[in-house]
Amino acid sequence: MMSPQANAVRQALVDAGLETPLRDNGLNRDQKYQKIMESMTDVVSALGLDLQDDSLAETPHRIAKMYVDEIFCGLDYGNFPKITQIDNKMGCDEMVKVRDIAVTSTCEHHFITIDGSATVAYIPRNSVIGLSKINRIVRFFAQRPQVQERLTRQVLIALQTLLNTQDVAVSIRATHYCVKSRGVMDSNSSTETTALGGVFKSSSKTRAEFLA
Repeated sequence: MMSPQANAVRQALVDAGLETPLRDNGLNRDQKYQKIMESMTDVVSALGLDLQDDSLAETPHRIAKMYVDEIFCGLDYGNFPKITQIDNKMGCDEMVKVRDIAVTSTCEHHFITIDGSATVAYIPRNSVIGLSKINRIVRFFAQRPQVQERLTRQVLIALQTLLNTQDVAVSIRATHYCVKSRGVMDSNSSTETTALGGVFKSSSKTRAEFLA
């Protein structure tokens, strides 16, 4: 069941044209698992691997469970984290910044790992958010097939919606294994993306403080 906060975030992303391309196929969790397991059985067999071997026999099951319950569970807004907000009684009006948030996602073009870290900041107004909730929001949107540019902006808009302020900034630096392990096979490069809102965009001083 989708919480009011999850629904508000989802609608904000739809309105901004930044929601992950989704289509309701009417399948519940178990039906998705079953369909993916059957499909992966075909994939493994098509590669010429022997599913009778004890090392491979459970591979389609493992992949299906991983897709539905783990690395793509952010597709289900029923899994959106419960957000704790408290009134800003302490009058905090300086930047709150969380560094080095682990980002593990999946490239939607090749279904290969994206691995990196995020820095998220906001300037409190009427409320502040539990610090661990910022990490959980990043993780939620990372647990989808993604492109890094969209992921960065999804986190920004989610926090702007929940905190009712435009003063949010998000930066992600990540290695894309579709670049590292295939194609150009560049093991050294990384990709940096930034999304800025409110004073982080309008004030060069605040922007510089965030990016420092």
